[in-house]
Amino acid sequence: MSDERLLSLFRKTEDSRYFAALYGRYIYLIYGLCLNYLKTEADAQDAVMTLFEDTQQKVQQYDIQFFKAWLYSVVKNYCLKVLRETQRRTEAEECAPVVEFDDFPTLFNEDRQEITLRLLRHCLDRLPEAQRISVELFFMSDHSYADIARTTGFPLKRVKSYIQNGKRNLKICMESEQR
Repeated sequence: MSDERLLSLFRKTEDSRYFAALYGRYIYLIYGLCLNYLKTEADAQDAVMTLFEDTQQKVQQYDIQFFKAWLYSVVKNYCLKVLRETQRRTEAEECAPVVEFDDFPTLFNEDRQEITLRLLRHCLDRLPEAQRISVELFFMSDHSYADIARTTGFPLKRVKSYIQNGKRNLKICMESEQR
């Protein structure tokens, strides 16, 4: 049976055997493409299984003229999405060790005294705006460096610098105000 016939039968009957036969024709193409993008056999195998489920649902939603070409673009887009997500996680993990949390007063400590909170707010308000925004987003809203860069439009390196300098300036301010 042709691709078009199998696709038509699957759409009419929703019998997954028709889709499995169609998908099976291109499984080596799918696996090879996933392996090319994702680089590891385990990731490629996971992608093939995920794509089977995803494409089985998607074929009902689209008017597909050439299944092989459509499938190629779906697989490629899926792999690129996985790579983007992996890159975002990697950027966040690479950035995390740069900041030390030990000496930064947080708002999540339940036994934080009201005086310290007022002092923190006072010192935050004295920071330059870019430092204040970056520090608040990073420490109080748990945003990553990349999220802050996207939200504010600041370059990623500037965000790191604003947070480091802001943290240092906060510490200096709080220590000097407590004396």
